[in-house]
Amino acid sequence: MSERALARLKVLEFCDTVAGSFCCKLMGDLGAEVVKVERPGTGSKARQRGPFLRDIPHHERSALFLYLNTNKLGITLDPRIETGARIFKDLVKKVDLLVEDTRPGTMKKLGLDYKPLAAPNQRLVVTSVTPFGQTGPYRRYKAYHMNIYHAGGDGYLLPSGLGWELYPDREPLAGGGYLGEYQAGINAAVATLGALYARDSHGQGQQVDVSIQESLIALNRRDMARYGNEGESESRATGIFPVGGLYECKDGFVEISLIEDHEWAGLVALMGSPDWATEERYKTRAGRDAAAAKLQPLIRKWMLQHTKEEVYRGAQAKRCAAGRVSTPEEVVNSEHLKARGFFVEAEHPEAGRLKYPTSPALFSRTPFSIQRTAPLLGQHNEKIYTEWLGLDREELVRLGGDGII
Repeated sequence: MSERALARLKVLEFCDTVAGSFCCKLMGDLGAEVVKVERPGTGSKARQRGPFLRDIPHHERSALFLYLNTNKLGITLDPRIETGARIFKDLVKKVDLLVEDTRPGTMKKLGLDYKPLAAPNQRLVVTSVTPFGQTGPYRRYKAYHMNIYHAGGDGYLLPSGLGWELYPDREPLAGGGYLGEYQAGINAAVATLGALYARDSHGQGQQVDVSIQESLIALNRRDMARYGNEGESESRATGIFPVGGLYECKDGFVEISLIEDHEWAGLVALMGSPDWATEERYKTRAGRDAAAAKLQPLIRKWMLQHTKEEVYRGAQAKRCAAGRVSTPEEVVNSEHLKARGFFVEAEHPEAGRLKYPTSPALFSRTPFSIQRTAPLLGQHNEKIYTEWLGLDREELVRLGGDGII
């Protein structure tokens, strides 16, 4: 097999949150050698978050941890202890990149911030992923996905265009799962690769400061720019196209775009050209928007008489943009995703054989593969500490007894 895209990159990960861990997962999946540092005894916070395999809470059975940490090696180390901090510095000397997500000021207090770490290695890149960044009055604020998501404005703006008119009094909602954290992880990975490319061009590393809040703001840059330049503020209930959006069917939901005139004509044909839909004034978007209060209930009534597959395939054939709202079961069993090999099975020593989502990008010369499943807590202590730092087993036993590793 060809060498993977990032096969020569060495990464030390010191992350608890989803964003930082996902950033490193993306690089590990592309071939980087990623070593994840966890607290002795308890490990990463992600290990304590469900859902758990077969609903049995266990630090090796967290679905979140199992997903976020494929293609990583795992060690334990407590850098809050002086000896642990010294070992941490020694590990950093062996890598190209450190990714950390501690509260701003924490690494400096430990003597592990960018400047002292980069002193012996000017090529080092350090990426710091935090809720509000390394500067500004909010830099030390703690945050969870719920409040950081809303700090980015998405809860106010979304789900614009997704049938919000059905629930005009509904409170703002955060995105499902850890949507904001994953977006920040992608941003962190892209920014980090940019810093590594710059380093290879001029030989100098740097610190990359990633704000989860700003990553979320970037998702709605158009809306933010509109207020900043025009003084107009949209919300999840405004700025939508009155006709079209999310519709309930017999067995789920579909999303239909009725913006263009040919899309409306396609839906009308699919519905059998009922009298109420063929009025001349509805042939233009302006006419349809003006009559939205009348049209939407009639469209919804028709939708409820059909399955989402009937609507999706039928609209597709009529040049009307439509999409099914797929369930997890439908996604995992998708014939299209099977053909692309998106889900693969891999054996984990504690969780067993599981199906994993892989990479959304296929590389013709440096293909994705799961080289290893998520590490057991401290699984690679001996390998990393002996091969990287030359410590012997007796020393490892002593460090373990002292709670350092």
